[in-house]
Amino acid sequence: MQNSSAALTFCDITQSYAAKGGGVRTFLSEKRRFLLENTDANHCLIVPGAEDRVHRNGRTATIEIKSPQVPNSPNYRLLLRSRAVLRALDLARPDLIECQDAYNLPWTALFYRKKHQQTALVAGYHTDFPTVYVEKYLEPRAGAFVARQVKKLAYRYAANLYKRFDGFYTLTQMAAEHFAHLGVRDAGILSLGADTKLFHKAQRSDALRKSIGVAEDAPLLIYAGRIDGEKKARLIVDAFHKLPKAWNAHLVMLGDGNERQSLVQECADMNVHFPGFVDDRETLAAYLASSDIYVSAMENETFGISVIEAQAAGLPVVGVKAGAMIDRVPPSLGRLGPCGDSDAMAANIAAIWMDRLSNIGERARAHAIANFSWHATFETLFFNIYDSALRKRTSRNVVDISLQPAKAS
Repeated sequence: MQNSSAALTFCDITQSYAAKGGGVRTFLSEKRRFLLENTDANHCLIVPGAEDRVHRNGRTATIEIKSPQVPNSPNYRLLLRSRAVLRALDLARPDLIECQDAYNLPWTALFYRKKHQQTALVAGYHTDFPTVYVEKYLEPRAGAFVARQVKKLAYRYAANLYKRFDGFYTLTQMAAEHFAHLGVRDAGILSLGADTKLFHKAQRSDALRKSIGVAEDAPLLIYAGRIDGEKKARLIVDAFHKLPKAWNAHLVMLGDGNERQSLVQECADMNVHFPGFVDDRETLAAYLASSDIYVSAMENETFGISVIEAQAAGLPVVGVKAGAMIDRVPPSLGRLGPCGDSDAMAANIAAIWMDRLSNIGERARAHAIANFSWHATFETLFFNIYDSALRKRTSRNVVDISLQPAKAS
């Protein structure tokens, strides 16, 4: 990414950076790779960590700020030290800052901009926190009415925050329209992507299936993500238990979370496997390609990168009719059922397995290739959203990037 005077520096600051996995971490990793391969821009990442550390590597820097762990969520930390974040920003001297959450860090970025008026600010709406964290937390404790009212206040708070930024984007048209009603105009819509070269049915491994103990003609179901209450991991296991025993089906639950250990104990004598978190993307691709159906019970998915990766690997999807899942899984590529209903999920899994000869997997991969690529994601982010935000703050703009068309395989 070139400028008439010097290369631009982009900085991401976020609470939503997991030590292991997570959609935001995948997004930021792909973003950094895109910048390094296609531009001359610099990239700085400011995230919570176990200790204060700075990692530099050429045009990139990762600044970890010592932060406490989130209770019951060991892979996430609370980055509450705003002064340390300001010192990190002074070190990075970014032309543009992007925030992926709506808590204290965006306000820290706004404070930084008061002293650095030419710094552009962009906010990305990656988590529907008024529903996921406000309403879902309050409903069993204060009742549905109170939870809904506080959720409305949380949306108003978010809208008030995002109006102060030079750029704002959501991951779906539905979220953009919702914020437009709240007065946040001209929100960009950023469709995320998948590495369709890596996530491919060619990664299928008969040896991997054999190591799990799956018969050649038996179904292997897979889920990849946090194994906790928010992701409704237990509902997936409950649905699996309701499949016909004669099928001798197996289920792989990839990931970690506060419900993993209890589920491991409960499923000790069953065909349910918990390999833990898989940090190696090639291994993840092999697990997906070696499976037959992807399952997810997450109700408030803002995009669903794991769903797209599964589709790229040639898998039909069984999920719930809520959140971004509605957009990700049209009827020709899987089945969606009511939220919280393990009977319906089991019935949908059975229907997909019985329909396995209809080329649904091939359609899923074709859908992923045609509609989702990281190349397209970051062209939109840099050329449209970032360029507009920079123009609001300064005469600097995003120019002169030589991009090669993405090649799907």
